[in-house]
Amino acid sequence: MPLALFDLEPAEVLPHGRHALNDRPAVPLHAGSAPDARGSVASSPSRSATALLAPPLPEWPAWAHRLAVFDLETTGIDVETSRVVTANVSIIDHTGNVESRIDWMANPGVPIPAGAAAIHGVSTERAVAEGRPAADVVAEIVDALTDALDQGLSLVIYNAPYDLTLLDREARRHGITPLREPLPVVDPLVIDKALDRYRKGKRTLEATATFYEVELLDAHDAGADAIAAGRVAQSLASRYAVELEMTQQQLHHSQAGWFAEQATSFQDYMRRTKDPDFTARTAWPLG
Repeated sequence: MPLALFDLEPAEVLPHGRHALNDRPAVPLHAGSAPDARGSVASSPSRSATALLAPPLPEWPAWAHRLAVFDLETTGIDVETSRVVTANVSIIDHTGNVESRIDWMANPGVPIPAGAAAIHGVSTERAVAEGRPAADVVAEIVDALTDALDQGLSLVIYNAPYDLTLLDREARRHGITPLREPLPVVDPLVIDKALDRYRKGKRTLEATATFYEVELLDAHDAGADAIAAGRVAQSLASRYAVELEMTQQQLHHSQAGWFAEQATSFQDYMRRTKDPDFTARTAWPLG
């Protein structure tokens, strides 16, 4: 996948193993309530009638009220040959708080290039020592994304063709049934470029998060990047509420068209200025 088209940086990565976390602010328990095995608050019949009300839903498109977010950190930028090193699938609510979180570190089974390790912080030695078998990790990622789709959630993926295509190739490599057609997907990179076409500067996740005033303290950590991408999607939904007032399916298909236009424009630029034979991928969200 052409690097310049997406301002893509070589690779990205995160913590070890598979674990579920709650990353939301502490919620006071009411009398008669207790956390269940997943950390959720389960109310007893005697719960007080003075329970705190949930914050009102924001006045932006319904698809953005609750989102699944996904990011991979990998061994490189070639979706056909690169391997998963770390990954995150989380769910965020309409306030951007994290409802659930799963992180993985895999032993990719191949050396991690020094350049990639310098970006995401996971060396070959660390992946071998701390990572789990790649096949197990890939299967669990596919299961987590399938569960999110089964819940009716959109999947937020910044530069979706990279992560989804690489995951597809990894699944096939390990004999795992790939993720079914990923629909609906929300790609903040595609939406931002379509709705703010002439803004100058980079469109990396770090740059875009800064522009939309979304905090990203640990770039190239799969969890941090995934959650920031979800919050950027919600910022886009707020800023462009009229333009993005559509169903999940309508938004998905709109992005496919926007992406094809963006890729074709980039291909024309590259052919004029650098390589007359340059060809850009135009399929979205899976190449």
